[in-house]
Amino acid sequence: MTNPERLHITWQDANTMRMDIDAGTQTRLFHFGNWKSPGGPATWQGDSVASWSARTERAAASAPSARALKVTTTNLRAAYLRKNGVPFSATATLTEYFDTFREPEGDTWMIVTSVVEDPVYLDNPWIITAQFKKQADATGWDPTPCSSRW
Repeated sequence: MTNPERLHITWQDANTMRMDIDAGTQTRLFHFGNWKSPGGPATWQGDSVASWSARTERAAASAPSARALKVTTTNLRAAYLRKNGVPFSATATLTEYFDTFREPEGDTWMIVTSVVEDPVYLDNPWIITAQFKKQADATGWDPTPCSSRW
């Protein structure tokens, strides 16, 4: 989620949210409810379980509750946090929070906070954010295969 990219988010079925990413032509599936991983070998996308969670305390009982999509991914293939950086192991857990908000002038933004925890290579969680502005249409959508030159 750190390369310049565009996202297309839809519901694949009643319990599965699908996120297509044009950088690397990736597809991620977020499973809700009592979904269980099918197991098997680790994959680049891993197994993601999603839920809606409260991210902030409400100022008053009548105030709207802030909610975020929380996604926990396991069964990831060992790789690197950045192309030239620290590795993460197959025992790493990725937890992401997808928060949206609307600017006063009407623009909608999504902030993705990613937290990687790995008992093998990391002493502390690795935390990074990415920001996405909602577009009115698919202008610029250009799925491109992965490249080692990014």
